[in-house]
Order: sequence, then structure tokens, then C-alpha cells
Amino acid sequence: MPTVRSPDGTTIAFDSLGAGPALILVDGATCYRDAGPMRLLAALMADSFTVYVYDRRGRGASSDTMPFAVDREIDDIAALIQLAGGNAALFGMSSGGALVIAAAARLDGSVSELALYEVPVSIDLDPVVIAYSRELAAALAAGRRGDAMALFLARVGMPAEQIAGMRQTPMWAGFEAIAPTLAYDDAVLGDGLLPYDRIEAIQVPAVVMSGEFAAEFIRESARALATALPNGRHVELPGQSHDVDIAVLAAALHRSLTSSTPASGSAASAVDD
Repeated sequence: MPTVRSPDGTTIAFDSLGAGPALILVDGATCYRDAGPMRLLAALMADSFTVYVYDRRGRGASSDTMPFAVDREIDDIAALIQLAGGNAALFGMSSGGALVIAAAARLDGSVSELALYEVPVSIDLDPVVIAYSRELAAALAAGRRGDAMALFLARVGMPAEQIAGMRQTPMWAGFEAIAPTLAYDDAVLGDGLLPYDRIEAIQVPAVVMSGEFAAEFIRESARALATALPNGRHVELPGQSHDVDIAVLAAALHRSLTSSTPASGSAASAVDD
């Protein structure tokens, strides 16, 4: 299994496939190579890119080093970019998109372009976000990993009875194992507002995608994010929600990333505004 070493000694496990310009895929909360959409997306993008899919620190086969800092996760991406030849496009999904924004702002010159899908930030301060951060920190500090994961699942809309049922299944141990990394995504999202200080530092081409059936705050913030990015544009994927069809997403990425050779036979359509 290939790994790359981050500056703080953390080993980051990754796979690469395909040929062409480098593209690094960045997962959102709870996801990693064996539990999330990125393996499938990588396979669908490999006709036009050398695609790197990796386990963010503290997840899957990657190690971790304390104390956590958002800059350390950016260092992990920088190590992958260096491995890829010193320049790469970045794609981030959900809170992984917030990490991509932070990385692109800091790694000026080594990020060629970026693409984002439904970054959960808002143009207005939401007291629910502040309360979640406080309760998550308290649960993790007390070692209540299961409660921390349940808090996150409720935050993203899972019904209480479904969460209770999941807690009785063998898969719950895996959720508890990665619960501390929920704090990593929470840290990169900060107060939940659009990070204008980072956004304005990004000069490379950027596409911000959202689904037609996304929550209104996501659609609103996606448009605002695309407007704030100096070279940004917004693409809405018809018929899609946060749980996006990965084939539709891949087709949109093929069309949107300027380094890509457009995929033939793509059935998906997108609204560009």
C-alpha cells in the first residue's frame, strides 16, 4: 500500500490511477477510501487525469499526529502534490471542499485549479453551527465517541430512531473509531461562514457545484462562493442533492476542469451561471 509522509511524520495512505494531469480528491466528514464515494469517482476520472484518492489523517490506513491543526491537513495535501510532480488540481466534497479552499489559499503556485461540491458554509451566522461545535468538543473531550458521531449524524439530518438502530450494529465501532476526526472537519469549517479571507487569495480557475435539490442555504452559498472567487463560476447539477450521483458528478467534473479532455458520451447536463 503506497504512503506518503507528511512533515509532522504522519503517514498518508493513498492510491493513484489513470494518466494525465494530477487530480487529488478530498473527502468530507466520516469518509475515506473504503467508506465513501471517492474510489468510484477516481475510476470515472482516470481516463483524463492521474487521480489520487487518499485517507485523510486519522482515517482508514493513514496515521495521525497530535495536536491537530488545519495546517497539518494542508501539509498532507502538499505532500501528495509534491509526490504528483509539484502541481495538481483539487476536488473537495462537502467539508472536504472547505479543506480544499484552505489548501488552495495557502499552496499558491502548486494548485492548478479547484472544484468543489456543496461546501456546507453559509452567508449568515447560524447559532446551530456554534452549538454543534460546542457539543461536539464536549463529547470528544469526555471520550464519548459514540455520542459525538450521533451528534454529527443528527446534524446532517439522520432521524433519531435510525441513529439508535445504527448504534446497535457491528458497523458502529468503525464510526466511533473515526469520531475524533469530526473535530477536524469542524475546525476547517470554523464558524460556518464563507471564508472570504481564504477565498480572495485563490487566483486559479475554480468551479463551485451544487445540486438542484440542495438545501437553500447550500445553493445560496455556492453562488456566493463562486462570485467571491476571483476566477470562480457556479454549476448547478439538475436532479441532484447532497447525495449526488457519482456518474453525474464525474461528467460535470470532466466538463468543468480545464485540464480535462471532455469525456465522450456523457449523459449528464449542468446549468452554468
